Amino acid sequence: MILITDGGSTKCDWIAINKNGNLETKKMRTKGLNPAILTEKKLKKIIRDNDELMSMSNEVEHVFFYGAGCGTDKPKAMLKNILEEIFPNAKADVQEDTMAAVRATINSVNEEAVVCILGTGSNCSYFDGNILYQRVKSLGYTIMDEASGNYYGKELIRDYYFNVMPHTLKLAFDHKYNVDADYIKYNLYKQPNPNAYLASFAEFMFLNKDSDYIKELIKKGLRQFTEHMILQFKEELSSGIPVHFAGSIAYFSKEEIEEVAKEYDFKVGNFVRRPIEGLVDYHINNL
Repeated sequence: MILITDGGSTKCDWIAINKNGNLETKKMRTKGLNPAILTEKKLKKIIRDNDELMSMSNEVEHVFFYGAGCGTDKPKAMLKNILEEIFPNAKADVQEDTMAAVRATINSVNEEAVVCILGTGSNCSYFDGNILYQRVKSLGYTIMDEASGNYYGKELIRDYYFNVMPHTLKLAFDHKYNVDADYIKYNLYKQPNPNAYLASFAEFMFLNKDSDYIKELIKKGLRQFTEHMILQFKEELSSGIPVHFAGSIAYFSKEEIEEVAKEYDFKVGNFVRRPIEGLVDYHINNL
């Protein structure tokens, strides 16, 4: 049995398939498993709290884990060790979430593409049909992550407090969320996963997309993301290769992405909300 895992900072999807390529279970879900943010103890607890995963721990022979926070060696090695401890008969292959997005969005195995993730966090890579290239290392939600859920959550809170948000939206925002300053600061500075907490506010945008303020806020983040991330591959894009997008923020911002793409003259490719389905097809075809 193999486990395929698409791990974000907010949630983590798991699917088990057998050697014949058949699904063993329906999709399982745990909390997010970002090893760049969570401690070893917390990561272990999240996995072990899922009874269904634990019931198959001795049957798993290979874990393919694609996750946020797995782009540098130290957190990647920590998570690999944790997975091989919890699934003692398995070899763990840990890769960054960008590779999951590549395998879920490209049209053929050797397709060239620029692939973007816009979920809780954001990232962008170039895939030459064989090797994945990143020219900017992500420094996470406090400094980077433009156009991500946590970016938009931060912008919404700032605009609420700076009275930039239109009055009617302020009333709706106040009704939907606890915007008490002490409560927000507690979640940002005293609780784990502040990036996921910030991203939880992004839903507000997609419930109010008829607002000009919201549309411009979405495009503001997308323009920053394009200039800082997508256009680092300007030379590759000049040949007409597509830019694919994965993640919920991208999926619900398709219209705005296509508008920004026209402004910056790049070709939009595929949109995938959850990469896990494409990953299953990829691994079944490569058993």
